[in-house]
Amino acid sequence: MRIDLHTHSNRSDGTDTPSELVRHAVEVARLDVVALTDHDATTGWAEAQAEADRAGIRLVRGIEISTRYRGESVHLLGYEFDPDHEPLVAELRRVLDGRDSRLPAVLARLAEHGIVITAEDVAAYSGDAAASGRPHIADAMVAKGYVADRDEAFNGWLNAGGKAYVDRYAAPLVETVRLLKAAGGKAVVAHPWSRGSDRVLTAEAFALLAEAGLDGIEVDHNDHDEPARRGLRAIAADLGLVTTGSSDYHGTGKNAAFCLGANLTDPEQFARLLGEEIL
Repeated sequence: MRIDLHTHSNRSDGTDTPSELVRHAVEVARLDVVALTDHDATTGWAEAQAEADRAGIRLVRGIEISTRYRGESVHLLGYEFDPDHEPLVAELRRVLDGRDSRLPAVLARLAEHGIVITAEDVAAYSGDAAASGRPHIADAMVAKGYVADRDEAFNGWLNAGGKAYVDRYAAPLVETVRLLKAAGGKAVVAHPWSRGSDRVLTAEAFALLAEAGLDGIEVDHNDHDEPARRGLRAIAADLGLVTTGSSDYHGTGKNAAFCLGANLTDPEQFARLLGEEIL
């Protein structure tokens, strides 16, 4: 049984349409279960579900929410929640507005350094995405020859500390766990010991999140080495949390190591998370 619980389509910063992603999950990765977890948006669910029904794969409807905890960026995966739950919708709208509103400031900072990118250039790459974000700016930079790929754009310009970095709103982590639970969903912290979030996501922090309703920890992820995986698995065991594994697939938006099925979720853990078994 092959289960991948973290992927992205072009409704956020992936390069596959939702239907293409599902087809690739079936035909290339031979997955039995795939979750669509676009950043801060659920707009790809309907298309992905239609293709999943046709292809005979179990689609888990999900999201990856941009949150902050003690000053650090933390990503929170939500699964099978009510997308019309008004308090959660309002918070997601605030996060997406933050993505859109920082675009002019980022472009202005790039222009100060001779990198001329317009909002129209970015829109050519954001397409059907719920909001224009840094990956789309990076794609425009690549297209104009300023950088070789997304990694160079982020590492040199768009990441925190970069010459064109501009901060934006991110939802408070503990409160967002509670919002997901109130919306009937499941909450799992994504790649928690990567990208600086390991500084704040201690065992004590996970205990606090578990009290708020956290269901699990994404343990098996390409950003985690073996010591990190062992440490996170031990914390999950102590707190009775589910452990998941996933690819964090973005199509061609990430390198080949993040291919569909690169890391998988154990079927028993999946059953614990969503209360269903895949036969």
